[in-house]
Amino acid sequence: MNMISSTLDFSDILTRVDLALDEIRPHLQVDGGDIEVVEITEDLIVKVRWMGNCESCNMSIMTMRASVEQAIKNKVHEITGVIAVNGIQS
Repeated sequence: MNMISSTLDFSDILTRVDLALDEIRPHLQVDGGDIEVVEITEDLIVKVRWMGNCESCNMSIMTMRASVEQAIKNKVHEITGVIAVNGIQS
């Protein structure tokens, strides 16, 4: 029974993370980019993948901190961090 409720909790968290990302996706898509959730770890870190032009954009680090991370953490308080699995790293 615990595994089912745990799965439902992660499903709910993923849904809320996606809703938070939906708020910033239009800004990324204007420049030919996008972002997708790859994984939410057990310690509640969201791993995302930059797509399109965002993958090679020099501003992706700033976008991650100022937009993506803030949007997710403001909507999903359980999340402890957000990291990109690709793109330009700091």
